[in-house]
Amino acid sequence: MAPRSPAPGLRRKHQRRRLRTLGFLSPWLVGFTVFFGYPLVATVYFSFMHYNQIRAPSFVGLRNWKYVLGQMPLFGPALWNTLWLVVVMVTLRVVFGLGVGLLVTRLTSGVGLFRTAFYLPCLAPPVAATVAFVFLLNPGTGPVDEALSALGVTAHRWFNDPDWAKPSLVLLSLWGVGDLMVVFMAALLDVPREQYEAAELDGAGALAKFRYVTWPSITPVVMFAVVTGVVQTMQYYTQALVAGKLASGVNTGPGSTVQPGYPDHSTLTVPQLIYSLGFQNFNTGAACVLSLVLFVIAMAVTSLLMRRRAGLLTAED
Repeated sequence: MAPRSPAPGLRRKHQRRRLRTLGFLSPWLVGFTVFFGYPLVATVYFSFMHYNQIRAPSFVGLRNWKYVLGQMPLFGPALWNTLWLVVVMVTLRVVFGLGVGLLVTRLTSGVGLFRTAFYLPCLAPPVAATVAFVFLLNPGTGPVDEALSALGVTAHRWFNDPDWAKPSLVLLSLWGVGDLMVVFMAALLDVPREQYEAAELDGAGALAKFRYVTWPSITPVVMFAVVTGVVQTMQYYTQALVAGKLASGVNTGPGSTVQPGYPDHSTLTVPQLIYSLGFQNFNTGAACVLSLVLFVIAMAVTSLLMRRRAGLLTAED
């Protein structure tokens, strides 16, 4: 026996419900389509085209992909620098931010002063903060090297040394770790006090309380900090570019261009290379290929971190 179709009134009710649901979803659908869906499709399209932003694009097949993945000399250093910053910078920022959050939440006096002191640097604009940091670490004239020399410590060239340029960028990021400190403070203050009291009654020390009480409670927040840190560092652009230009000592004016990555391409990141290809050399096809490679790497790393066996979440979370 064939099933009976729903009554007309019931069909209209279901249709109104679908339209109402679609209306609520429409802002997200429009934003997703305009700011993610269309740019992604256009990037894939232009990756197979020769396009200099002046003439109409022409199909070249896999030529852009072969050039970027097999012939571009700066692709390897830029990818290595980006992945190095992701591993080192994100790890140290999470560890340092958690440590500062633990310190501030356990203070008994001067809490407001310490919170303000640690949080203020992250409010500085990226360009202004980088300019100040390059000045502080300027070899020979910077106050940091002068203080180290007074203490008998060998001064470094910091942003002018290929071996110290990326660690200097990491120091800059740790200086502005106040944003993570606030996130971890909120998570730490949300841990139930009863669990700490029960652990103390069982004779647990500070390390045991952190391992068995604090850590299981804040692992979702740690996951959030790691994933957002990876996504942000994959797009690392402003600080590395400004630091390289300032450290190189090259004066830039209208119409002048400076190749990023000073010194010796040690601070060159994939976003800088994308900008250089697309807006300085007008090679939009190769820039789109790099953008897709960066997107795939970011999605792969994020998916790996989101898996439960990555170790950041317990089975109960």
